[in-house]
Amino acid sequence: LAGTASADNVEDQLGPREIGVGEAMRGGATGASAIPLNPAGLPLNRELVFEGGFGYRASDSASLIGVSACDSTNVMPGCFFYGYAGSSPELEGMSGTRRTHVGGLAISRQFLPRVLIGQTTKYYDFNSTMIGEKAASGFAVDLGATIRMTQMINVGLAAQNLFATERTTQFPRTFGGGVFARPLPSIAMSFDLRYNLDVDNPTARYGGGLEWFIRAKQNGFPLRFGAVRDNGLEATYINGGIGMATMKFGLDIGARRQVKNGDETLILASMRFFGPRMSSPTLDSEPGFQ
Repeated sequence: LAGTASADNVEDQLGPREIGVGEAMRGGATGASAIPLNPAGLPLNRELVFEGGFGYRASDSASLIGVSACDSTNVMPGCFFYGYAGSSPELEGMSGTRRTHVGGLAISRQFLPRVLIGQTTKYYDFNSTMIGEKAASGFAVDLGATIRMTQMINVGLAAQNLFATERTTQFPRTFGGGVFARPLPSIAMSFDLRYNLDVDNPTARYGGGLEWFIRAKQNGFPLRFGAVRDNGLEATYINGGIGMATMKFGLDIGARRQVKNGDETLILASMRFFGPRMSSPTLDSEPGFQ
């Protein structure tokens, strides 16, 4: 399948919240969502959170596992993380297997009330029995920046695998950006665009979405909607998700369905457990006191 054969770890690391809003959170990603999209977003909230997730993609029998521990209550917010992806894709009538382990540390710093920067350093190990694919392992570095235009609008920029000790198509160099807006306390909208730079003709993948957070006493129920277009695959996807959030834990479910040039279906779910939580920083916050 065209879409399955072209999957890479940049996509495989995404969680249910990012998937639900069309993979568009580079301008407002926090916690585990900041790891694959933009580490600079970690100081946008103040909380200690542990998260574990599982996903399944039927088109290539892929199992996706991710765990993380993120702390944004200190001077330099950071996340430890680990991810696993195992699949059995088919390409031109030939079947094989892929297996990826990746783990590392994402950190961020708010230097000015409106400017945040972040970095992710990770170690990866990739193995494949697919024809034309080679095993690879090594270190890679992501860089990101978030600019808080106003209290309601953020702009995010991020480069994945910008530096790597060994190049592989599973960890391509990508550059992307996005806009995140919260016009109302219960409504968030976002749009992202990213380019794969490790192909002969750089291809764009872009998407957008909306989250409506319904409050009920001390609990909340987010509803997410989105869509994605991948020019390289000539593929279009519709996305969505639901969740539940309390003061102590959160549950999120996200799904993506390919509706053009393929029939991929991806379903993800994750659980979050919260430690200390404080109010999110405002533009008046002093640097270093997120």
